[in-house]
Amino acid sequence: MTTLQNRQNTALLVVDVQNVVVERAYKGDEVVANILSLVEKARRDGAPVVWVQHSDKNISSGSDGWRIVPELTPGSAEPLIEKHYWDAFEVTTLEKVLSDLGVGRLVVAGAQTDACIRSTIHGAFVRGYDVTLVSDAHTTDDYSAMGAPPPEQVVAHTNLYWAYQSAPGRTAGTVETNDVNFAGTI
Repeated sequence: MTTLQNRQNTALLVVDVQNVVVERAYKGDEVVANILSLVEKARRDGAPVVWVQHSDKNISSGSDGWRIVPELTPGSAEPLIEKHYWDAFEVTTLEKVLSDLGVGRLVVAGAQTDACIRSTIHGAFVRGYDVTLVSDAHTTDDYSAMGAPPPEQVVAHTNLYWAYQSAPGRTAGTVETNDVNFAGTI
């Protein structure tokens, strides 16, 4: 289990489900619906929900594109972390928030698979967290014109390699939305 001391809680980490980020994303509506289901499960089971919102020169903080999609509404007591780098831990308060909540295990969903999701799951894992990626609750845009694989392959490849990720004292893996149970083991 997690290498973090006295951190037995599990949190749902919702990354960058913002208007401009998911407006053209692969299976965007389906992914947003799955994330809504995860948020509802986490709240019902008393698991913290932590929201992450990206801003940079292309996504201005406070703009319509920067806002979280209207289908998802962070609760007033749920932490919202603004980030400027792909890894949600870089130069943010995320680690402090998770420590204060006693969280050592993350269930991760959101966007972009090939950028912020990958960076954040790797960032969490190397920092000692157990990290579960929800295989049908992350997405990306089509960057194949720039030489990337099509988005369905990006998502599938990320799910494939994360299912087999390992390191001493930590767990990683993937699970589908319907199999997430915050009250028990995932």
